[in-house]
Amino acid sequence: MSTGGFWRRLASLTRKEVRQLVRDRSNLLIGIGLPIALILIFGYGLSLDVKRAIVAIVLDDPSPIARDVAASISHTDYLIPHQVRSLAEGEALMKAREVDALVQFPSDFTRRLNEGNAQIQVLVQGSDATRAASVATYVGSALAGWGEKQADRSAGAQSQGGAVTIVQRMWFNAANTSTWYLVPGLIVLIMTLVGAFLTALVMAREWERGTLEALFVTPVRPVEILLAKIIPCFGIGMIGLALCLLAARLLFDVPLYGSFVVLLVASMLYMLVALGIGLLISAMTKNQFLASQIALLASFLPAMMLSGFIFDLRNVPTAIRVVGDLLPATYFMELVKSLFLAGNFWPMILKDCAILAAYAMVLLGLARLVTRKRLD
Repeated sequence: MSTGGFWRRLASLTRKEVRQLVRDRSNLLIGIGLPIALILIFGYGLSLDVKRAIVAIVLDDPSPIARDVAASISHTDYLIPHQVRSLAEGEALMKAREVDALVQFPSDFTRRLNEGNAQIQVLVQGSDATRAASVATYVGSALAGWGEKQADRSAGAQSQGGAVTIVQRMWFNAANTSTWYLVPGLIVLIMTLVGAFLTALVMAREWERGTLEALFVTPVRPVEILLAKIIPCFGIGMIGLALCLLAARLLFDVPLYGSFVVLLVASMLYMLVALGIGLLISAMTKNQFLASQIALLASFLPAMMLSGFIFDLRNVPTAIRVVGDLLPATYFMELVKSLFLAGNFWPMILKDCAILAAYAMVLLGLARLVTRKRLD
């Protein structure tokens, strides 16, 4: 068959799908109305609890007294100290969201402590504001506890008691609000909802009503049918992305420190992943109720509960973390939050985009294979 015939058939099928999608108000409610509701509910109404935190320690002053102060961080169950060799290494871990805070002891710490004006710099990963506030409090209390012990030992000597000043800075969330942490994650939920849930529902409805049978006697091929189904839902997914971006900037003042182009490309990749999930579920079930339930259980709920949107995966049981690591939503969630709040961290960007591209190819390939078997 000629290439021109392929594009004509695809254009005709796509126009049909767009008209059918627009005529059914339930589709628009799921694709546009529900995302708006999620933006408002999660953006304004949800806050997070906090668990243990990993603290990177940079000892530019390797003196015994500096090590003694640093050891005070390990005296609480709320903090896990992690020794790093340099400030640059600690900053890289912060950008990769592998540590929650960084404590730096300057090279002149002991000398300035003896002079009574020592300083310790504490940098806190602020993308999750609730966690960041608790981490800052825990670190400050641990370091202050060392000063109190020294004051007791020296009977209030000024050179040892109250001589350390903690200089604290919040990274990646200057406003210190949990909204900055939640709103970027809504992109993942909304694109999962539109891509997997809506696509599975619409496609399964076609199978259930038998309307696809009318296409079996035409020259159209399975790949053309799939593309015609994908294009309108892909467009609605991009509308959902635009709504999230507008809400992030206009309603919640969430900054975008990373590249908008990278965010757009990553979102397109994840949208293809979600569409692949929806097409595969619908082709295997051919029942809209069953397809919607499976899509909800296999895509939307895991994306909300196990991708890092609400719970930090570092603090969940190993079995749950393994499940989370298998979800494509986990990698897109990590990428979106990093782009919004930390900027372009290319090792993470390349890794997550490669994983999403692999998921997209596998899922769309399986959807095409299953659909072709059903159509032939």
